[in-house]
Amino acid sequence: MQPEPSPPLPTFGNVRLFSGAMHYFRIPREYWADRLEKLRLLGLDTIETYVAWNLHEPRPGQFRFDDILDLPAYVKLAGDMGFHVIVRPGPYICSEWEFGGLPWWLLKDPGMRLRCAHPPYLDAVDRLFDALLPPLVPLLETNGGPIIAMQVENEYGSYGNDKQYLQHLADGMKRRGIDVPLFTSDGPCDEMIQYGSLPGALETVNFGSRAKSAFEKLRQYQPDGHVMCMEFWNGWFDHWGENHHTREPADAAAALDEILAEGASVNLYMAHGGTNFGFMSGANCSGANYQPTIGSYDYDACLDEPGDLTPKYHAFREVLAKYTDVPDEPLPGPSPKAAYGTVRLDQAVGLFDALDTLSTPVKSPCPVPMEMLDQGYGFIMYRTRVSGPRGETRLTIRELHDRAHVFIDGKLLTIAERWQPDEKILLTVPPEGVTIDILVENLGRTNYGPDMCDRKGITEGVLLGQQYLFDWTIHTLPLDNLDQLAFKAGVPAGMPAFFRGEFTVDNPTDTFLAVPDGTHGLCWLNGFNLGRYWDRGPQRTLYVPAPLLKRGVNEVLVFETDDLRSPVVESRSVPDLG
Repeated sequence: MQPEPSPPLPTFGNVRLFSGAMHYFRIPREYWADRLEKLRLLGLDTIETYVAWNLHEPRPGQFRFDDILDLPAYVKLAGDMGFHVIVRPGPYICSEWEFGGLPWWLLKDPGMRLRCAHPPYLDAVDRLFDALLPPLVPLLETNGGPIIAMQVENEYGSYGNDKQYLQHLADGMKRRGIDVPLFTSDGPCDEMIQYGSLPGALETVNFGSRAKSAFEKLRQYQPDGHVMCMEFWNGWFDHWGENHHTREPADAAAALDEILAEGASVNLYMAHGGTNFGFMSGANCSGANYQPTIGSYDYDACLDEPGDLTPKYHAFREVLAKYTDVPDEPLPGPSPKAAYGTVRLDQAVGLFDALDTLSTPVKSPCPVPMEMLDQGYGFIMYRTRVSGPRGETRLTIRELHDRAHVFIDGKLLTIAERWQPDEKILLTVPPEGVTIDILVENLGRTNYGPDMCDRKGITEGVLLGQQYLFDWTIHTLPLDNLDQLAFKAGVPAGMPAFFRGEFTVDNPTDTFLAVPDGTHGLCWLNGFNLGRYWDRGPQRTLYVPAPLLKRGVNEVLVFETDDLRSPVVESRSVPDLG
């Protein structure tokens, strides 16, 4: 009797991989196949994706794997198109994504400790793995599927050194049936590799240039076996108020060539970036230096935000052809784009008029962060009454996260921002007293570094002079359902305000929305939150994939917080990322 043949060795770590990062949750499901096909024509044989925990478990124990979040369907599609798949399930992903992919509700626990062997945190991670991993087991390479490897955590060496935590994750993955190789990824320096690596898992490194020295450092810790750049940063992301980041195609192509000349595997980060729709953009923070990220995740990648081939695509394709078989097939041209013209926002309602429609007020002795009121995203309004008279006195919002409009008796006094904590707010109180309203916007939780316990709103308290102010009425404003707003024709008395308009579409086609005379706010299309606009730039347009449009009448809503000089929205055929 012949013995059963041994199963083939897993691909990961045994052959060179030409991979590209493309995240299913940043791209309309209708466009998955189009983007994958373009990456196949680029010469890639592997697709890598993060997993966004905060989307899959928006509330504790309530999981979503439908529509754009159908990860098994995405993996299967990639496999059917001939790709291997690398899955990076976190639980932390960074990725310039809100809270690094962690769900906001972790911060409802005042004693929460993140990314370590803190039992309440591990309990939440285990619940995620229970829901996430079993449906992926049939798709593992060891079961005939396309998944060839999974990552343990993400760039952990830049955060901490809790090996018990990393081992808990690895053991939990194996216990739930994950038997493909596990790996870690970190920066190519001693402390990051030491803290982030795990016995039995392949270590990979992340960088944008100087491949030779990066791999030399990696080989000091991993002298045997294949080496891989898990994130080749061929572009970069943007913060609000910065210039749009680009990298010359020739420079990026030379860096890619250097990686491949070392005989290494590579994962292009990003091959196609997509979009941080809604409130899903993260932020970087170091002390008072808070930097919120824009909504576009174009990343100056091989495929741009609407999925078209860029000069970098062609430069990379030439390099890849030196090391692998690149399909000798015609390349697609740009996808169609439409400009539907100017949309007049002819209906409006002021925020103060809509407060009781949008929110049920809560009484509290102190201002509290939105998480403590079971709110994840959006805005939060704090109101209190102060007696008078008082001469000119400083009003201090302690630990403001992130941007606040301060109103006195309904009139705007100033706009305070987290990154300018020393700016003085001076207030004079008349004998009859005043009502203070503080509208705070959550601009995105920190996604990288030591300051990730980033609760939103007023996180410590409010002082008038040296005295704390107590007795607050709080309105939570997640803005996740605007159906009940009572719009009226005309222009509201002041800002902040909501505006509404309609336009007709015969043939839904990708487009880009701009609020040319707006200052700062949000835009919805047919109830879908496209994200923020801000005249600070660099991003000036919001990407609208065709599947979000309807044949016939389409509704646009705008929430302007600062100043809308003319109530119009423009639909354009060309993006403007600055």
